[in-house]
Parts: sequence; C-alpha cells; structure tokens
Amino acid sequence: MQNMSLRLRGLWADRSGLAAVEFAMIFPIMVAMYFGVVEYSSAISVDRKATQVARTLADLTSQSQTIADADLMSFGQAAKAIMTPYPGQPLVSYVTQVYIDSSTGAARVQWSKELVIDGAGNVTISGTAPHTQGTTVTLPSTLSVAKGTFVVWSEISYKYTPAVGYLVSKTGMTFRDVAYTRPRLVLCVTYPTAGFSNCATPL
Repeated sequence: MQNMSLRLRGLWADRSGLAAVEFAMIFPIMVAMYFGVVEYSSAISVDRKATQVARTLADLTSQSQTIADADLMSFGQAAKAIMTPYPGQPLVSYVTQVYIDSSTGAARVQWSKELVIDGAGNVTISGTAPHTQGTTVTLPSTLSVAKGTFVVWSEISYKYTPAVGYLVSKTGMTFRDVAYTRPRLVLCVTYPTAGFSNCATPL
C-alpha cells in the first residue's frame, strides 16, 4: 500500500507532457477564434466597401450633366475597383434619378439602370430597368428633399461568400446599401438613351 501511495503521489506530481496536453486542449479554441476573427473582419470590410460603392456611384452620376451607357459602365469599373481585393461578382447596382413633384412631393422615376458585374469581371448594363420610368417610388422619410428638384439614388447589393465558412454561413451573406445625392452641376442629369433628355419636362 505504501508503494502504491508513493507511485500515486509521483504520478500526481509528474509534469512531463503537461504543455502538450494543454496545447491539445486549447488548440481547437485557438483555431475557432482565428477563423472567426478572419471571417468577421472580412465581412465588416466588405460591408464598408459596399457602402462606398453606393456613395461613389451616386456621387459620380451627380457630377455629370448628361450620361450615356458608356459612362455608367465606367462608373461600374470604379465600383469593381473599390471592391478589390474581394471579387467584383456578384455585384448588382441600381442607379436611378427621381423627380420630387413640385405639387405633391411624390418621387417619380425619370430613368433607372442596372449595372451587373459577371463572373469574368465584365461590367454590363441590364436591359430591364430596376424601377419603371414614370412610376412613383418611396424615399426614406428622414430624407429631406425640396419639391421640384431631382435626386440621384444608388442601390448596391453584394453577396459575400467566406473562404472557409467556419463561423459564417458557407452560403454567404448579402450586404445592401443606398445613397442619395443632388445633381451638382445642373438641375438634373439627363440620360437621352434611357428616354430622358429634358429637365424642364420631368415625367
């Protein structure tokens, strides 16, 4: 019994291999924390870039006097550059100009275009307008816009797919944002090929 007691005491006091045991216990937690930080920090970065894309599209459009499809596609290239190093696809952007009715204050669509970046990184303009020309849309109640003026409205939708998907869903998450600006140089931004070329006669 005395020998067994001494052996048990010796086993209890033995510290050889303790570091390896502790590492084996802590390692899974460390890995989970590492991938969690990487995935969530990437998601936050993508969210901020999506916000910047929405603001950039609205800002570039509002600085123009008149635009064509080629101009809007150039704006799309700028959007793709902002998203770097994250893939530009799937990036869907809507750029719309609305008129705030001088009598009712309703926001009516003057022109609307959809920009799409495909899997190869090509920027294209969709043939279908995201908002039908002449229809009334609802702007945020917190947005204070004077009647009889125009507003450039951009919307962005970007699906972020994590590289690992350990803590974030492997199917990804979609970030959306909007931005509103007033035309900078003129009363409104005309878009002749979209059927709007006269600021004096809003739809």
